[in-house]
Amino acid sequence: MPDLSPHDLPDGFTLTTDPARIDASRAHALLAAHAYWAEGRTLEVHRGAMAGSRSYGVLTATGDLAAYARLVTDGATFGWLADVIVDPVHRGNGLGRAVVAHALADVESLGLKRVLLRASDEGRRIYERAGFTPVPEPDSWLQLQASTPATSSA
Repeated sequence: MPDLSPHDLPDGFTLTTDPARIDASRAHALLAAHAYWAEGRTLEVHRGAMAGSRSYGVLTATGDLAAYARLVTDGATFGWLADVIVDPVHRGNGLGRAVVAHALADVESLGLKRVLLRASDEGRRIYERAGFTPVPEPDSWLQLQASTPATSSA
């Protein structure tokens, strides 16, 4: 059972799912600067990704985005946890654990059969504490890799 609570945030931070409070430009800037998987992604593409996802933000007392995650789901059977990022200035404060716990608690009522993610070495421990395990029979999973990365919506 996961040992994370969506309510475990240090003083001065708040969690939001309100798209109007989650600064897409700031989330994009964090991902562009600190996430190898988002390399080359434009702000336009990131805004589209946010529009098609449930987004989660951890905000500082001044409303600045300190951590971000999004969950892509059909709302019935499957979810993909993506773009989990914590501003390096705020790392080590439990914000990554909190944003992941909140995203998972948010979709728990949907009864999804499976939520997947691709874990970096840095994030793996957080995800394991949240209950994630390796995919059984990973050789049965396939992907279709685009010949050109999504850097624009054109």
